[in-house]
Order: sequence, then structure tokens, then C-alpha cells
Amino acid sequence: MKKMFILDTNVLIHDPLSFTRFEDNTVIIPISVIEELDRFKVHSDERGRAVRVVSRKLDELRSKGRLNEGVKMDNGGTLIVELNRENTLPKELSFAEMDNRILNNAWWHLKKKHKVVVVSKDINLRLKAEALGLNVQDYTTDKVNVDELYRGISEQEVPAEVIDGLYRDKEIKCPVEGLAPNEFVVLRAHEDNKKTAIARVSRDVSKMHVLASEPAPWGIKARSKEQRCAMELLMDPSVNLVTLLGSAGTGKTIITLACGLQQAVEQNLYRKLIICRPIVSVGKDIGFLPGSKDEKLATWMGAIYDNLEILMDKKHSESSSDKVQYLIDNEKIEMASVSHIRGRSLPGQYMIVDDAQNLTPHEMKTILSRAGEDTKVVVTGDPYQIDSPYLDVASNGLTYLVSRMRGQDIYGHLTFSKTERSRLAGLVAELL
Repeated sequence: MKKMFILDTNVLIHDPLSFTRFEDNTVIIPISVIEELDRFKVHSDERGRAVRVVSRKLDELRSKGRLNEGVKMDNGGTLIVELNRENTLPKELSFAEMDNRILNNAWWHLKKKHKVVVVSKDINLRLKAEALGLNVQDYTTDKVNVDELYRGISEQEVPAEVIDGLYRDKEIKCPVEGLAPNEFVVLRAHEDNKKTAIARVSRDVSKMHVLASEPAPWGIKARSKEQRCAMELLMDPSVNLVTLLGSAGTGKTIITLACGLQQAVEQNLYRKLIICRPIVSVGKDIGFLPGSKDEKLATWMGAIYDNLEILMDKKHSESSSDKVQYLIDNEKIEMASVSHIRGRSLPGQYMIVDDAQNLTPHEMKTILSRAGEDTKVVVTGDPYQIDSPYLDVASNGLTYLVSRMRGQDIYGHLTFSKTERSRLAGLVAELL
């Protein structure tokens, strides 16, 4: 039996084409949602851009019929833009609230014995819908199973002669199946558990190679096998996209910056190092900030500046902050928000997208599509530290990217598990 899906505003902002994802069912967008979208359309951020995409797509459907009567979509489903129904909600729910007007439409269809489902990324709206006895769900089209998320490194037990052959010949035929290109494997001997080797799977997954000589980009050396493997990917120009997941203090950002500086500034393999972050506040927002674009960004890029200054201290005796500013002034380093990346073409650059767990899958796609020829993109973040109210560990752009890119020969990934910042940071990550 076909269903009616009533979409909340946040679903359309999260995925502007979400109304096309419900197969041959009926999708209802209440007029209250259209009004709410209208308020966001003038915003210059990703939310405003998503709203404008929704508006254009809905306007295109008008050419096929009247939206209030239902218009057939290419996927066989029907889209309806529905006016507010007469208020029949319990008195505890104020009809003045936008969310409650959306629920009222669903409530009306339920009373008419229609098979209706409310779809929202707002937890509180889902709770209210549940209290009304409505069938309600999160938008799950782009959700991933975090427990099965690709880690980029695994362990395999092999005969001791396989490890001996790897060290002797520098490469071996892949002894196991089901591995991904550029995946790292810790090989352990059956006969002696202490006899180990780390190998990297070739791009065609037919062989494994020993790691290259240990790098020390910008004076930084790896402190763990995960950092060592990550550096292997970060320093390899043939790997165009790298994702690094890990909690605070695992070293994701500093080794990414070190490898970027080494290749963009020291070796001139890339035109510049460009670093972007989503502008999402933690806790209560401090409001608008004064100053130029660079002065505003400096507030949000504090963690990046801290790491850059640490790296400069290792490389130069002069003031680290002055050296960072010198590289920015000479356009070897550029700081940008995610909003400023949209619409640009970025060829031949080393691009870092930090704190990517606060991006939607749609935003992630928008950013990565900016990468031009010979550009390397490194995406980092901690999917358990999300500041956006409508994202979670299973639906953010970072985990979505990892789940979709596995198996591509120009892609590499590492999930960090060990905190290297300090003993305190390690205890915080483990216990809190």
C-alpha cells in the first residue's frame, strides 16, 4: 500500500532533492514549510543555497500540473503542496507554532485513515508526533551504519614466510580477499604473534607493498602506526582524496597541516595550501563579529592557527605567528569558510576540510566538486563531536563520504583510535 510522507523543513534543507527519494509514494510539503523556506532564501550560507535549490525544483514541477492537486514526478511518485488544515490538535499544542501546523496536517490525514508518515530531523518534533500517535521517522536515505564503517586499516594472520617475503621483495601478492585499494594491513605471523609488518594494498588490490621510508614532513614524525599510515596517504600525490576520522588529540589536523606545508610550501608540488571549515558555533552563539572577512575567520580558525604556529616553531626561529602571516600574505596559505568555497574552481591545490562532521552529505558533495585538476583534498573530523542540531553520527557528510568512497583507487582513509595530545586528552576521550 502506498504511503503519504509529510516532510519537515529541515529535511529539505538537509537534502534539497529529498522529496524525490520516496519512490512511487505521495510526498506532501505543507504550506507552513514553504513559508519557513521563504524566510531562509535570502541567506548567503549553505542553508540559503539549499532553500533556493528546493524552490527552483518545485517551480519546475509547476509546469507539469497544479501542485495543490498533485504533480507526478519522474520517479513515479506524486508531490503535493498542501494548505494548512483546520486545527484539530489537542489544546496542549499551540497552532501558532510552525512545527505544530505541520503535525496538524499529518493528524488530519491520520483521521481520514490515510497511511501517513512524518519525516523530520528535529528530535523534538518527532517526540511530539509520537505523542500524537503519528508514524514518524528520521530522514534515513543518506544514513550509514557506523558500526560497519570502513576503518582503512585491519589485521590479518598469515604464515611467517609471507612477512619474510614482504621484507625481502618489498611487495607480495595480496594474501587475502575483500580488501580496498590503499587499505593498510597489519600482518601477524601465525607462528609468532610478535612478528609483524605493515603493508599497503595496491591500487588494483592485486598486491601489497611495504611502506615508503618514514617521512618527517615539516619536522613532524609519526607517533603511532595510524599516523604513520596516514602520512603515507597524505604524501602520495596519486591519492587525490583522503579522509581521517578520530577523536580530539589523535593528531589528525597537525599531521595533515604538516604534510600540506611540506608539499605546498617546501616542495611546491601544489600552488597553495587552502584550509576551510564549516562555521558552526559550539554552545551559545556569540553573534555577528566585526572586521574584514579574514578577521572574522580568524575567530573560527583558532585551532588551525594554533597548529600552524606549533609547526612554524619547529621549522623557523623567528616569530611563528609572523611566519604564518607571511605565508598567508604571499598566498601560500589561504583560510576560508565552507561558504566561500562554493562556486570556485581549485586546481593544483592542497585542500583541507576540517571539522567535516558538521557538514551535510549535500554540502560535502558541493565542496568536493570544487576540486580541480591535480588538487588533493583531505577531509578530517570526529563524527562524535557534532554541533549541528540536525546531524548525527550516522547522517553527517564525513561518515557518508567514507561509506561511499571505499573501493576507489584514488581514495584513502584512516580511523585514528589513540590520542597523542596528552595523557589528560586521552583520558577525556576515553572516559567522558
